[in-house]
Amino acid sequence: MSEFPNLSRRGFLSRSAAVGGLLTVPGLLTACTKTDTGTDGSSKLAQLKKQGYVKVAYANEAPYGYEENGQLKGEAPTLHREIFKALGVDELRPTFSEWDGLIPGLQAGKYDVISAGMAIIPDRCAKALFSEPEFISPTAMMVKKGNPKHLTDLASAKKAGVTVGVMSGAVEKSYATAAGISEGDIKTLQKPQDGADAVKGGRIDAFLLTSISLNWLAKNNSDLEVITPFIPEIGGKKEYSPGGAVFRKGNEELRDAFNAQLKKITSDPARYVRLIGQYGFGRETIPPAGLKTADLCKG
Repeated sequence: MSEFPNLSRRGFLSRSAAVGGLLTVPGLLTACTKTDTGTDGSSKLAQLKKQGYVKVAYANEAPYGYEENGQLKGEAPTLHREIFKALGVDELRPTFSEWDGLIPGLQAGKYDVISAGMAIIPDRCAKALFSEPEFISPTAMMVKKGNPKHLTDLASAKKAGVTVGVMSGAVEKSYATAAGISEGDIKTLQKPQDGADAVKGGRIDAFLLTSISLNWLAKNNSDLEVITPFIPEIGGKKEYSPGGAVFRKGNEELRDAFNAQLKKITSDPARYVRLIGQYGFGRETIPPAGLKTADLCKG
């Protein structure tokens, strides 16, 4: 049995909160590669090395993968650029996709890798290959500067009798109710900035969300702060939210080579933070060594 039960919770918020414009990508692939070899018998990685670039898809959601001033930025593209350079592929060629079209586009051969911080869940595993986890998303709370209610986790929020805000349709409400916070003390917000504004206006005492999203939100809300992240529990089971890179079925060799380089980064906290700390990722988002995609794909 997996050491990490109940890991597959959701695909992280709504992926419709896009920023910036689109990138133009020439020469999309037109056929789905069903095996890891080309017509000349070469592996997919060998093909990518020969052409010098890898086609990646992003959903334009900060801080996971987004375009800004003509540059592809975010957690996933930054990690993937580092990994593919180590594999001898120097360039990422990006194409934008709406969130729901990412896996269908991958299956259709429009790109080689999804670089969008996609959550690893069983129904997606049935359609594509996931890397080992690149990150986990601990939960945190955004509060007024100075943390006047002295909140540390959901147990402290319940004890203090505070009002917490959650995103509409997001899993954080289940965390709050599991911690014993009453329905009357849970308020629903539509967008992350709505939560920040509600804290500022005193309509809620804390806004509950992933630490990654809150750290990003804090960049534009200097009068608020994010408490130390924590891992919530439901029924005594820790709730992680792992995400990774996504490859086409048949590209196992490429995925495995990617994983070998990814492990070098996740095993080196200083390097991990140096690469993607600017996007709100830190030591607390490094996946535990025992957290494996094979277990996540089983559900």
